[in-house]
Amino acid sequence: MTETLFTNARLIDPVALSDDTGWLLVRNGVIASSGSGTPPKADEVMDCHGKCLAPGIVDIGVKVSEPGERHKESFRSAGRAAALGGVTTIVTRPDTDPPIDTPEVLEFVARRAAEYSAVRVLPMAALTKGRNGQEMTEIGFLMDAGAIAFTDCDRVVRDTKVYARALTYARSLKALVIGHVQEPILSAGAVATKGKFASLRGLPDVSPMAERMGLDRDISMLEMTGARYHADQITTARALPALERAKRNGLDITAGISIHHLTLNEFDVADYRTFFKMTPPLRSEDDRLAVVEAVESGLIDIICSMHTPQDEESKRLPFEEAASGAVGLETLLPAALRLYHEGQISLPKLFRALSLNPSKRLGLKSGRLLEDAPADLVLFDPDAPFVLDRISLQSKSKNTPFDGARLQGKVLGTWIAGKPVYRS
Repeated sequence: MTETLFTNARLIDPVALSDDTGWLLVRNGVIASSGSGTPPKADEVMDCHGKCLAPGIVDIGVKVSEPGERHKESFRSAGRAAALGGVTTIVTRPDTDPPIDTPEVLEFVARRAAEYSAVRVLPMAALTKGRNGQEMTEIGFLMDAGAIAFTDCDRVVRDTKVYARALTYARSLKALVIGHVQEPILSAGAVATKGKFASLRGLPDVSPMAERMGLDRDISMLEMTGARYHADQITTARALPALERAKRNGLDITAGISIHHLTLNEFDVADYRTFFKMTPPLRSEDDRLAVVEAVESGLIDIICSMHTPQDEESKRLPFEEAASGAVGLETLLPAALRLYHEGQISLPKLFRALSLNPSKRLGLKSGRLLEDAPADLVLFDPDAPFVLDRISLQSKSKNTPFDGARLQGKVLGTWIAGKPVYRS
């Protein structure tokens, strides 16, 4: 029996929505007890010096470029980046080369992750073969092989008959489907959000209504099939009323948003810096403020990094031609703490979206500081300032929009099942 006692810690509890000084005891990899009085004795004592101790982050939608593009990101480098960022579980996307659409490819990925990743890895599988939207994958066999959810990532299934069959079959197996809510024809080729700014910059744009239309379609499909569903990114104010109605009507729907859409806006692409090119594109400041409020209220359930590594050759191109996406495993927490420092969201509510809600959606016991929960923990100083240098990132790819940004919040330690995987 091994015991570790964390003392003098600010316990960030996303279940009770509390932020109190106290202690937490870990025994044999799980949380044994916690409190604010006299702490018990333990084999090892970790003095947190008043810093924040919270459940480890569960990050849905991480791209690890194995198989096919290990030069962009491997399970070893992604695991190191996650540990330094306080991410204890990464939920990986199937948009690899080849896509993760068969049990054989999934088993390869699972073996690589188990051998090389410093943190927990839960793989998702493709919803349709080749992510082509024409024929659904063997969802049952893929679940048996370990798939925790099904998604075609940023490729929308255009054929509603195929989509309906896949959702119906997923419902029969109680499988979670993750959708990308953009109307695909309107969105094709767009790299900016429609408005005066995009016009002045001469960038192909798309109306925010494309997201609303995509969400409305998927909600209709859920009403028809009764499937379990998660929208990967809700980024516009126009989509929020539809999401609220769907939840009020009892549909099994949750929604997420990337940290980049929560903390950046369309003006950040003014200099055509391709590190700010995202899918969907960055939105207006009004949209950003609306989705921040939606996270605070709980309407948007989950914050993720949408970690998308791209090499220099993919990014050092004209804005329209450059690959989309940014790395985010190491910057997820300090970027999210911008919302805390601006007084827009409390730390417990922040970790409700970073840890508790993704754990609940995936049926995991993590994301809590409760007795018998896995001791997947992050210790961090929310006030420590630093200037980010992208070259120092552990990811193989360095495509971060926060290069040179002034951030606050440093991870001091990360534990998986009570064992340290990173200490500063």
